[in-house]
Amino acid sequence: MKKKIVHIITYILFILFALIIIFPLIWMVITGFKTNQELFLSPFSLPETWHWENYVNAWNKGIGVYLSNSVIITVAATALSTFLSCLAAYPLSRLKFKTKKLWIYLILGVLMLAPQSSLISLFKMVKIAGLYDTRISLILIDAAFRIPFATFLIMTFYKSISYSLDESAYIDGATTWQIFVKIMLPLSKPIIASCSIVSFRAVWNELMFANVLLQSTDKKTVPVGLMNFQGMTTTNWTLVISSMVIASLPLIIAFLLLQKQFVRGLTAGSVKG
Repeated sequence: MKKKIVHIITYILFILFALIIIFPLIWMVITGFKTNQELFLSPFSLPETWHWENYVNAWNKGIGVYLSNSVIITVAATALSTFLSCLAAYPLSRLKFKTKKLWIYLILGVLMLAPQSSLISLFKMVKIAGLYDTRISLILIDAAFRIPFATFLIMTFYKSISYSLDESAYIDGATTWQIFVKIMLPLSKPIIASCSIVSFRAVWNELMFANVLLQSTDKKTVPVGLMNFQGMTTTNWTLVISSMVIASLPLIIAFLLLQKQFVRGLTAGSVKG
């Protein structure tokens, strides 16, 4: 009887927690169909008339361009950082060499570095390299700041895999690269999915570097574009909210596609293989 009561209370708490998360999303979608007057006078009621043109206007105002830029930069930076993190994590977790501890301490040290502290230096480097106002500069910088955390996660996951797999492969004549490609990468799909989602979200929401390094309107990302929608004296808030709904779709789709692997990746390293 006590177990049933505990289960019921647990389910109720989970349902309440889910509602707390889902309600703002539903409110945001519905608010996108309202007028500014309805937004301020009756923020929690349904719109009297569903203004579908709000989403069309948001797209025509430039959110479509910002969205495509964000997709290009985020996908490229996430893929680059995840791949390089896998390459770095394998020798740090499976191989023995003299400077191994030094590299691990270096990665941990970079994790403590605030991106804001490197803004001026990176801006000068980008200008010197001739990459100012290009998507490539943002891809490289975003990928660089995602690598330490992803490397640490993947390295922890690799350590949970039995070393007998490597030994058996070496006995069969496999090289280190073949072991990495044919054994480690297939086994690390869950943690790769987890790192990809975390990196995807971080790069997608990045504002500081995008605002400083991108000047052309046709190259700006979603966070910078949404900031530009706010005027000095007046702001069409329903336009901003409808733009936010459109901008959040790629993140939701990415999580839905990778949610199973994401959950597996979070728990895979908890048990030693």
